[in-house]
Amino acid sequence: MPVCLLYRDTTDKPRRFYRVEIAMTLFAEVSVLREWGVAGRRGQSVIRLYGNLREASVAADRARATALRRGYVRAA
Repeated sequence: MPVCLLYRDTTDKPRRFYRVEIAMTLFAEVSVLREWGVAGRRGQSVIRLYGNLREASVAADRARATALRRGYVRAA
C-alpha cells in the first residue's frame, strides 16, 4: 500500500522524519499508520482504523498536508 516519507532538516537539531502509510487489516478494515521522530531513532506512532479506503486516503492526505505545512519535505 502507499507510503509517504517526509523529512525536516533543522540547522541546530537532528533531522526529523514523518511517515504516513495506508494498509489493509486482516478484518477488512483500512488502517492509517502515522510515525514521527528523530531519524535514526525509534519514533512514536499512531494507528487509526477506517471502514473504507476513501476515508483512510482522506485522513492520510490530511496528515501529509499538515506535515508539509510544518516544514517537512518529501524524501527523494
